[in-house]
Amino acid sequence: MSEVMIIYRKYGGSLHWHHPARLLGEDEHGTWAGCPSGTVTQRGHDPKTVLPCASVMLFPRNAWWTATFNAAPNRCAIYCDITTVPVRRDGRITMADLDLDVLRMRDGRLILDDEDEFAVHQVRYAYPEEIVRQAERSAAWLMEAVGARTGPFHGAHDHWLTQVT
Repeated sequence: MSEVMIIYRKYGGSLHWHHPARLLGEDEHGTWAGCPSGTVTQRGHDPKTVLPCASVMLFPRNAWWTATFNAAPNRCAIYCDITTVPVRRDGRITMADLDLDVLRMRDGRLILDDEDEFAVHQVRYAYPEEIVRQAERSAAWLMEAVGARTGPFHGAHDHWLTQVT
């Protein structure tokens, strides 16, 4: 397995979350990368942190989101970031984080998170109207798909997660 750098930036270009991952493969849902427990991650230039649980990440083709599927006992089973379309090139997967997040907690709760941050950043980063509309459409689609456990949110990650746990 090869390694890939996962790099989230904010829409204005500043560095956001970034860390290495194992490139696991591709399927009908997109590109899968894995992070074993102990993976070191960093938000911007803040101190590095260590991931206590393994996870796999899905980078779909031509979609405005990414998904992280966390192994137990992480309380958050699925964490989806609304982003620009992920780009895979030169050993990196990059995208701009557009603030909104869709989470499915292990207890089944479904959460649309960071709507306040999304509103603030629309002004701070001068999101074009099409970016705002696309982010809102993606969040609505994810709330439905993650909540209904359809598509990649119905266990597609299980096979990939076994490769990093």
